[in-house]
Amino acid sequence: MSENSVTVERVIDVPVDQVFDVLSNPHRHPELDGSGFIRGVDHADRIQQVGDVFTMNMDGPHMGGEYKTDNHVTGYAKDKLLAWQTAPAGTEPPGWEWLWELEAQGPDATLVRHTYDWSKVTDKDLLQQVKFPLVSQDQLEDTLGRLAAAAAG
Repeated sequence: MSENSVTVERVIDVPVDQVFDVLSNPHRHPELDGSGFIRGVDHADRIQQVGDVFTMNMDGPHMGGEYKTDNHVTGYAKDKLLAWQTAPAGTEPPGWEWLWELEAQGPDATLVRHTYDWSKVTDKDLLQQVKFPLVSQDQLEDTLGRLAAAAAG
């Protein structure tokens, strides 16, 4: 964990293409979420390229209850990388990013590295309002456990 990001990683005993298939489908994200904030998909297609946007229904005390997020895809490389910046629906992303890096470990295992990075957040009011990290290292590790189960299933 650095001052502006948290990274967790683990090897999942599933081929890399199966892991990527789960991550690139926003409809699977609620079952992966170790933070408990994601309630469901508002609008989403499978992530296929940088520039795609998917909208999620969320709930959390940091936003006063229910809210929606637009997730702007910032990184995409099939079976290797997915990244997106999250913003309150209808606004531009303020700078935090979710990054998934995948490395095949042979035909039946994948090293998954998951990073929550808020280093690009510059809005001082937002930094006061949102106490980063909003999602803990334990919650991110829980997300990896949930991904392992979802990809194996």
